[in-house]
Amino acid sequence: MELKRVVVTGIGAITPIGNTADEYWNGLITGASGAGPITLFDASKFKTQFACEVKGFDPVAYLDRKEARKVDRFAQLAIVSSDEAIKHAGITADNVDPDRIGVIFSSGIGGLITFQEEVMAYAKGDGTPRFNPFFIPKMILDIAAGHISMRHGFRGPNFAVVSACASSTHALIEASHYIRLGKADVMVAGGSEAVICDAGVAGFNAMKALSERNDDPTTASRPFDKDRDGFVMGEGSGCLILEELEHAIKRGATIYAEVAGGGATADAHHITAPHPEGLGALNVMRASLKDAGMQPEDIDYINVHGTSTPLGDIAETKAILGVFGDHAYNLNISSTKSMTGHLLGSAGVIEAIACVKSVMHDIIPPTINHFTDDDQLDPRLNLTFWEAQKKTVNAALSNTFGFGGHNASLIVKKYL
Repeated sequence: MELKRVVVTGIGAITPIGNTADEYWNGLITGASGAGPITLFDASKFKTQFACEVKGFDPVAYLDRKEARKVDRFAQLAIVSSDEAIKHAGITADNVDPDRIGVIFSSGIGGLITFQEEVMAYAKGDGTPRFNPFFIPKMILDIAAGHISMRHGFRGPNFAVVSACASSTHALIEASHYIRLGKADVMVAGGSEAVICDAGVAGFNAMKALSERNDDPTTASRPFDKDRDGFVMGEGSGCLILEELEHAIKRGATIYAEVAGGGATADAHHITAPHPEGLGALNVMRASLKDAGMQPEDIDYINVHGTSTPLGDIAETKAILGVFGDHAYNLNISSTKSMTGHLLGSAGVIEAIACVKSVMHDIIPPTINHFTDDDQLDPRLNLTFWEAQKKTVNAALSNTFGFGGHNASLIVKKYL
């Protein structure tokens, strides 16, 4: 069967460095840091007291006050990014069939803030179970997809996929499959995360996964730096409108890029640590290239998972060298987590957006916060330190990896 072509026709984002897709991109190419002291709760007793928070977000600017109280922060952010992407794509009731437009919207954790609030309130009470009737529908991570579909009347495929920090890349891949197979005309795809709360920060602190550079938050996310000491937690949401090519042309949509292919693999190694030789990462990049019908030499830019953890950054660069060989030295590689922090389940989609924008504008966003070379990394790799670089980007690859050994890789390219 001949597969349909999938293109990007709408983009939306709300991130620690910009509350729209354009603001986010401007933050990336100017090397902005989204990190700062935590304001969402009192973190003064925590090992990590900083994060990459969304700035100036007021849910009642987007939702009725009464409705906003029924929706967890992660789903509020999902509504904002999807609204922007749908508007950007010019989708209206007149130019799409509501039965042929679906939503796959993911999260790694879902409504952790709601869960914490409800359980803590119960623990402080007299033992009488007085829970908010919206406790469960606020908490479950598939509810973001549900809210988006109900808000816009989209009656096509609707669900969430969860694979920890690879969740939203898997959402994009699954959404593209529905279009390629002719099962949908348009898919609203992405992810959202908002777990900057006591439980979220304490949980990752207990794993020793987070940076503890409290004296200098803005430079704490240091992918590939010798002195990296863990990731910086972020929050936010991103959304891409994926559309079947002929459908997009017929309704006169602007096409920003094409989804060339994607891959998914497992490390089958450890619950949190990557395979030391990057085997799963290597396999997923090869799978993505095969799915796209492309050769390693066709890729110009890799937006790496690059979390700023001691083991992960090394394993990923080993995998890149294994897949790309000598062409690895011609690539631009960067970790935008150096600016946004790690958005967990929504990391994949905002990094896919960075790749789409890079393809659109022929600019490589930088890896900031590099101070000391790591002699375990090949010095010939161009990790795009500190400043954005102009370069023709015909195709870009985005990697995301999640606890449990889940790996996902997506390739976007110029629409020709």
